[in-house]
Amino acid sequence: MAGIKDVAQAAGVSVATVSRALSGRGSVSASAQEAVQHAAAELGYVVSSSASGLASGRTRNVGVLVPVINHWFYACVLEGISRRLMDEGYDTTLYQLTKDRGQREKVFSDFLLRQRVDAVIAVNVELNSEEVQALHALNKPLVGVGGPLPGVPTLHVDDEGISSLATKHLISLGHRRIGFIGGNEETDVDFRIPSHRRTGYEKALHDAGIEVDNKLCMGANFTMPQAYEVAKQLLGNPAGHPTALLAASDEMAIGAILAARDLGLIVPRDLSVVGVDNHDLSEMFGLTTIEQRPHEQGELAVAMLLRAIRGEEPAHAHKVDHRLLVRSSTSRPIDET
Repeated sequence: MAGIKDVAQAAGVSVATVSRALSGRGSVSASAQEAVQHAAAELGYVVSSSASGLASGRTRNVGVLVPVINHWFYACVLEGISRRLMDEGYDTTLYQLTKDRGQREKVFSDFLLRQRVDAVIAVNVELNSEEVQALHALNKPLVGVGGPLPGVPTLHVDDEGISSLATKHLISLGHRRIGFIGGNEETDVDFRIPSHRRTGYEKALHDAGIEVDNKLCMGANFTMPQAYEVAKQLLGNPAGHPTALLAASDEMAIGAILAARDLGLIVPRDLSVVGVDNHDLSEMFGLTTIEQRPHEQGELAVAMLLRAIRGEEPAHAHKVDHRLLVRSSTSRPIDET
């Protein structure tokens, strides 16, 4: 089996140059980098991760903390993280971090603190100050995706701005009776994202001189089935249903569209619907939505983290842009046409 000395001899460079070229640490000229990679490929040489870890004190492994795994948004962020880390030669270790104190202590004491990872990405997980300090004390770079963490550079979207933009779109079409399906106590946990989206909705109504009607606001768990049941109650109200509806996620918006159809309502003639995410299914349903690009959030988080690991520059907080995608699920209310 070829060793690092064989690669150095074949490439006509020193062993140190081979080490820098294959580890990504240190400066190597473009010609030397190409020669080393070609020689390594020809000889079938693969860097030993264990040996590299012993020499550098690094595992080339990044820990990722998430509150849930089986939601579309988190799966997309994780895909972006994993793909970018793999491209950079890093492994990914996933930890589902719930509110259970014993489980959290086990993650921090038995896993993250035993030098199993070089750095940590927290995806919509609200770490307390002791947990953040524990990671900083071990010199483990930390980047957040979601809400603010004390002393931690974070990628985030403007959740109030997102729901405000969606509501303003409906108002601009002439709707004034606008419903809202947001989160519930189960989902309104770390960073209170559902609450922020409710705030943006209410602010847009207030700015337009429209009074908030709490009877038009309901909560669900960000899943299609529960949003379907909630929307059926909202849209089947004999006192009158809203002419438009904002759901805090695309999955809940799709659930509302299915409920409307089962009640004999035609979207968008009888009900305009807007979601948030730009879910993979949203275009199939013609859903107007606010795109927040979770894949890109994952990739940007890795880029921030790698710069910190390599000591190139400290990571800084970064706001991810969002945009309105208008499709066929929204139109002017029928009484305005």
